[in-house]
Order: sequence, then structure tokens, then C-alpha cells
Amino acid sequence: MTISNNQLRKMKSASRLYAVQALFQMEASGQMVDQIVREFEDHRFGEAFDEMEMQEGDAPTFRLLMEKAVDNQALIDQMTDRALVAKWPIGRIDPTWRALFRAAGAELLEKDTPPKVVISEFVQVSDAFSHDGKEPKFVNAVLDHMAHEAYPDGF
Repeated sequence: MTISNNQLRKMKSASRLYAVQALFQMEASGQMVDQIVREFEDHRFGEAFDEMEMQEGDAPTFRLLMEKAVDNQALIDQMTDRALVAKWPIGRIDPTWRALFRAAGAELLEKDTPPKVVISEFVQVSDAFSHDGKEPKFVNAVLDHMAHEAYPDGF
């Protein structure tokens, strides 16, 4: 089966959302990355419940984000800390946003996707977790700062 570019783009977008969910679950449950990756690929990608079916994920994108986020967690957390005001170190922010910044930071460090695309994609992901509509602006500002750090010569 051939996947169109549009379908692949949707699958990659879904993988970003799944990576945020998986990183959150890892932190909350203490599970290992391999176990979480297997669970998401086997049971979450394309999951159907009630009358809604989740988008199929792109396994290579999902695995890359998970592995890079875990392998580079300290570096990504430092980048996030520098992007936050001193009163809000990463340890004090909601675990959902911590997971989002780790997944986005992993993709920024990989440098395969243009930073503006990474920022845009993860701001869209943040909409799924937004309570009052202010969070996407917060996410955009933090990711913009992180992108400038990951790409010091500009992007």
C-alpha cells in the first residue's frame, strides 16, 4: 500500500501527539521507553473507540521522538528551563507541558524538520491539552526560544 505525502504528514502529526502522551505516561508510571513504545504502536495507533477512530501514527517518527527525548532529556530540560522564567523551572510546570517540550526538543535537536514546522506542529498538539486557550501562546514562546538555542545561526 502506497501512502500519499498528505497521509504521511497526518501520520507524523499524530506521532507527535502520541509522543507527548507516551512521555507523560512514562513519567507518571515509571515505565521504560521500550515498553511504552510497544504499547502505543500495538494499541494506540489507529485505536477506535465509540464512534471515533484515532489517526494511525508513523512508527519511525514516533520511535525517533521517544528515543531522542529520553536520550537527551537533560539537555532538552535545560533548554526548556532557559526558555521559562526563573520562577517556573521545568520541574514546576505541568507534566503534560514537560512531555510536550521534551518531544518538541527531541525533534528540534534532530534537525531533520524545519524549526518553524516543529513549532507549528507542537502548538497544534498543545491545543489538545489547552484549558483556557492561553497555553498554545505559552508553548509557542517556549518553543521559539528553544529553536533559537538549537539553531544559533538562525532558521
